[in-house]
Amino acid sequence: MRISSSSIQAAELISRAEAAYLGLALGDALGATVEFMTPREIRSQYGVHREIRGGGWLRLKPGTVTDDTTMSLALGEAILASDGRVEPLACAQAFDQWMRRKPVDIGNTVRRNLVAFRRSGEPEAPPSEYDAGNGAAMRVLPVALATLGQGEDAVRAAVRAQSHVTHNNADSDAAAEFLALAVQEGIGGGGLRGVYRRCVRPLVEGHTIFAYRPRRRENPSGWVVETLQAVLQALLDTGSFEECLIDVVNRGGDADTTGAIAGMLAGSIYGRDALPPRWLKALDPAMREACAEQARRLIQAAID
Repeated sequence: MRISSSSIQAAELISRAEAAYLGLALGDALGATVEFMTPREIRSQYGVHREIRGGGWLRLKPGTVTDDTTMSLALGEAILASDGRVEPLACAQAFDQWMRRKPVDIGNTVRRNLVAFRRSGEPEAPPSEYDAGNGAAMRVLPVALATLGQGEDAVRAAVRAQSHVTHNNADSDAAAEFLALAVQEGIGGGGLRGVYRRCVRPLVEGHTIFAYRPRRRENPSGWVVETLQAVLQALLDTGSFEECLIDVVNRGGDADTTGAIAGMLAGSIYGRDALPPRWLKALDPAMREACAEQARRLIQAAID
C-alpha cells in the first residue's frame, strides 16, 4: 500500500494505528479474565463477559494486560531503535530483556527458545513442527505498522524475522504474515470487505488448514490454527469492534490472545471512534498511553 504524506492522510493512518494498538491491549485485558475457562464456565460465572474487570487465573488488577501486549511493546521499541528495521538479533535481545523483567505470563515456546538464545546467541530458533503456537502472531502488530507502505514480500520477510526468534514454523509464519497484511489493509481503509477479499480469502485458499467454516471454534487452544479460526469467525460474524471482542473472548480457551489478535484487526478496521470509552477508561493508564505513543512513532517512521 502506497502512503501519502499529506497531513489528512497521515492523521488518519495514525488514528487507525492507535486503534489497532489500543484494540490489542483492550482485547488482551478483556480476555485475560476468562483465559482457560470454557464457554459454559464463562456463562455460569458472568452470563456474557463484556467488561474489563481483571481477575482470572492470573488474578490481575482491572485493566492489566498480559504478555500479548507487553511483548508487542518490547518488539516495537527494538524496531524503533533499529531505525524502523526488523533485525532478528535486536528482536531476540529485546525479547530476552522482556523475559528478564519477569512478565506476568509467558508461553512455553517463547520461554524455551529465548533460553536457547541466551546460550547460543543465535537469534533464529531451529525449524520445528511443534512450534505452531500463537506467540509470534500475537506480537506482530509493530511489524505491520513499521512496514506500512512496503511491498508484500518485504512485509512477509520482516514478519518472519521477528517470528523465527521463537516460532520457526510454517503455520505460525502464515498466520503472522496474514495478520500483518490484514492490519495494513484495515489501516489503509480497506474495511472488513477489503480485509476479507485481499487477505482472508487468499490465506484460506493457500493454507486450507486455516479454514474457519463450518464448525464454530469454541475453547480455542494456543495452537495458532485454532486461534485464527476463532478470530476470523468472530470478526466476520459481527458488525462492530465491541461485538467482535465480546464474541471471541466468550469462546474461552486462550482468550487473552484471541482477544488481542481480534482487537488489533478490528481496531484497524473500525477505527479509533469505535473503541468503547468505558473499556479505554478501565485500561491501565500507563499502558493506554504506551500503546498509543508507540503506534504514533511507528507510523511516523513508516511515513518518513
